[in-house]
Order: sequence, then structure tokens, then C-alpha cells
Amino acid sequence: MKGLRIRSLPEGDEVVADWTPEPHHEAFPGMLNGGIVGALLDCHGNWTAAWHLMNKAGADAPPVTVTADYAVKLRRPTPSGAPVRLRAKVVESTDDRAVVEATLESGGTVCATFRGTFVAVKPGHPAYHRW
Repeated sequence: MKGLRIRSLPEGDEVVADWTPEPHHEAFPGMLNGGIVGALLDCHGNWTAAWHLMNKAGADAPPVTVTADYAVKLRRPTPSGAPVRLRAKVVESTDDRAVVEATLESGGTVCATFRGTFVAVKPGHPAYHRW
């Protein structure tokens, strides 16, 4: 199993990740596939929400969260020959859900923006403890 292998870490009030594309992530030579951009932002946003909800509840482990909705705006092509930086923060939350806004940058330039809602699920949900 390859996966995207994102490592999201808290940094101040944001959660950040640096990720390096491989050739199979390209839409065409030199450019990252838009679907990969969306998947990166969704995964990073999900972890940001889980981390936030864990801290908000004072829990020892993050809750299992799933994506309820998200939107990505591809602002410009993302070069695939250099690492990208993902930045995310929670902009709204309740006890069991968080709304996250995020960006994907390449070379310090924002290439995509994101807004998503993530919901904590309980035992019995098909995604419970699948990640």
C-alpha cells in the first residue's frame, strides 16, 4: 500500500505538512494532478480536525473523523518537481465537528485553497478506526 504518506504536525495555531510529489502524482509532466491536490488537502484537513477535537476535549487520542464535505479551489497549476506545504486551521467547531480552512503552497505561492467539514464518528460507523 503506497498512500500519500502525509505527516501533519501542529505549528502554532496551524497544522502543517511538507510533502514531495512523485512522478505518478502528475497530471502531465511537471504538474501535480488536481485530484491529488484535493486528496492531500482532504487528508490534511481531516487530521487537523481530529487534532483540534482531541485537544478541545482534553482527550489522550484523536477521535475518528470523517469528511462531511469539502471544496477545493485550484488557483494555479502546482509544480510537481518540488515539495509542497500544506497549512490548515480550524475556523469553527462544536464538540463533534470542525470546519477547516487550508492551503497548498509550492515555492511559497498558494496553488490551492480548501474548506471542509469533518465529523467525529462513534463505534458502529463503517469508518470507525479504519485509519
